Amino acid sequence: MSVKIARMKNQSHKGLLFRSENIKILMQEDLYPEKFSKSNMIESKSSFNLLFLLSPNINLAAEDCGTKFLFKKNQYILHYSPEESMAELWTENQELLKYFQIQINYNYISNLINPDSNKESADILESMIRNNYIFLHKQTPPDMTVEMHMILREIVNYSKKGVMQKLFVEAKIIKLLILIFEQFNEKNTVEETPKTPSMIKKFVDENYHKNIKVEEIGKLIGINQNKIRKEFKAQYHMTVSDYIAELRMLKAKKLIINKEIMIKEIAIECGYEYVQNFTRAFKKKFGVSPEKLRTE
Repeated sequence: MSVKIARMKNQSHKGLLFRSENIKILMQEDLYPEKFSKSNMIESKSSFNLLFLLSPNINLAAEDCGTKFLFKKNQYILHYSPEESMAELWTENQELLKYFQIQINYNYISNLINPDSNKESADILESMIRNNYIFLHKQTPPDMTVEMHMILREIVNYSKKGVMQKLFVEAKIIKLLILIFEQFNEKNTVEETPKTPSMIKKFVDENYHKNIKVEEIGKLIGINQNKIRKEFKAQYHMTVSDYIAELRMLKAKKLIINKEIMIKEIAIECGYEYVQNFTRAFKKKFGVSPEKLRTE
């Protein structure tokens, strides 16, 4: 009996992760859904709300909209609410309800974008107000990118409080907005490349100098690592690991000509924790060690 009561008490977890004058961040997660899970999401007057749907088959019905939406896992929307409103989110058939909400004051966004500075800024703010960042292709919500997942994880795991947390959160929100604007700017281009491999390629292009692994990428975006490996190789005719190694070696070759940079520094810059591994990979790629290449 006591176990059951404890489980019911811990069934829903709705945590306020951060709050300031202009920003509020909430994390909702039903840990033990039974028949269905339900939650109410409040949108304040004159606020922009970033809603990331982190579990599958989430239904949403809003007071200011007569249509009911059904979201897939890892989709998101950016919604402007001129008046205070409430949206109801729920799942069925004992499915988990998990979402991440970032609420931002209108004046904060307006000051950030500064629509009076140029036409591009004015157009971005106008698009946000008109809720043009809800649907992407074929009236479907956009999918989260790997970077978006990483940013949410960083916000959740950040431990400092006070002004450091405020600056950290604001920087991450700016990065999220940049990613969203970039994603929607590309929506009119024809995507010949399948979504999964192109998304992984973009992530690797920007993070190959870090200690990244296919397993971690798969966990971040909710895609099986075997699927990532298979689709990436089918599209680019090489494995993800080989592609990472290729980018690292191209960068190493550019840096190695600068004799003022130590070999160890180049190894770290290219994503190698140990200089021995870097030297081995360099010699395998170019047939000569980095030290010998410098003397030639």
